[in-house]
Amino acid sequence: MGTLLIRNAWLDGRTTDVLISDGRFRSLTAPSGTQADKVVEAAGMALLPPFYNTHTHAAMSLLRGYADDMPLQKWLLEYVWPYENKMTRQDIREGTRMALREMIRTGTVFFSDMYFDIEETIDVVREYGLRAAIGVTFVNSHSKSQQAEKLDMLRSWNDPTGGRICLTVAPHAIYTVGPELLVQCAETARSRNLKLHIHLSETRGEVEDCIREHGLTPVRYLDRLGVLGDNVIAAHVVHVDREEADILAERGVTISHCPCSNMKLASGIFPYKMLHEAGCRLTLGTDGDSSNNNLDMREEMKFAALLAKVGSGDPEQLPAGEVFDMATRAGAEAFGIDAGVIAEGKRADALLVDLHNEKMQPCHNLLSNWVYAADSSAVDTVICDGRVLMEHHEIAI
Repeated sequence: MGTLLIRNAWLDGRTTDVLISDGRFRSLTAPSGTQADKVVEAAGMALLPPFYNTHTHAAMSLLRGYADDMPLQKWLLEYVWPYENKMTRQDIREGTRMALREMIRTGTVFFSDMYFDIEETIDVVREYGLRAAIGVTFVNSHSKSQQAEKLDMLRSWNDPTGGRICLTVAPHAIYTVGPELLVQCAETARSRNLKLHIHLSETRGEVEDCIREHGLTPVRYLDRLGVLGDNVIAAHVVHVDREEADILAERGVTISHCPCSNMKLASGIFPYKMLHEAGCRLTLGTDGDSSNNNLDMREEMKFAALLAKVGSGDPEQLPAGEVFDMATRAGAEAFGIDAGVIAEGKRADALLVDLHNEKMQPCHNLLSNWVYAADSSAVDTVICDGRVLMEHHEIAI
């Protein structure tokens, strides 16, 4: 894998040289004269952890701007699903390629995806060098043979990148996957030591329908089925009560908060304060380009922080440091990635952020600027697993 030297980076209040070898941070204070296979000059730049997007649909970049300003069910039933039925494998490949370039430019090195024809997504991830958890999606409309084929894929999977890509079991949602299949997905995930990725309690209508059909709210319903556990990644989780928050915390479920998508679809205000006080594991996701309409995790941090404040009426809720942690360390930890912080021995995922960028000046507080003021133009260089994916705004591939 070789060695990489980052020279003159601003880290923890000082200028330093950082040595990376075999995909890990080996020294954050490399001595003068250290040699490396590749050198990146970082004068005037801050070395920061990159973003880990815990819920998205990469190939939906093809639907950006296609169906805006409408509620979720109309958006899905009348626009998104009919459009997706016409998409080819090549469409998915090109949509994913667009998404990965957008992610790199905005500082994301990992995404948890949920889509179909995942072989195309895997190939593009291999090509671009990112990390990914690729969801094998299950819905009731798939035939028994299709479901069996997906289960076989999960059982036989071998990561072709040696650690950057994993598969997840991804039952779409309780309204598209019946109880028998939900249980089968949960059992498969646990037996294979895989994550289970699902949309949960996204809208009030979803909750009302679940109560009408099953006599329980979605969280209680999944808990009764035995689906919830510390391997579950639950996207959205907007409409829950305190008892449900306690259930999610007790089961160790990771929540992927998607503020921009929730606001755009008017799904509701994420109950950050309640979930945080209950001790839930919180991360950030963008959802897809069709409902956000971008994959910019830095922007997601700002909206998450502002929504928590206005939703609670408390300006001290979700301060910059906490939301930054959700977007970086917490996301990596949720997927067992030994990264998300700049520390010796950790996997070498990092960003170089231009401190001379107009929106990073003056720099009274680096994290405050990064969360509340900056935009993606400040992302100069992106490193994933010790490999430079973008250097001085030029994507390597």
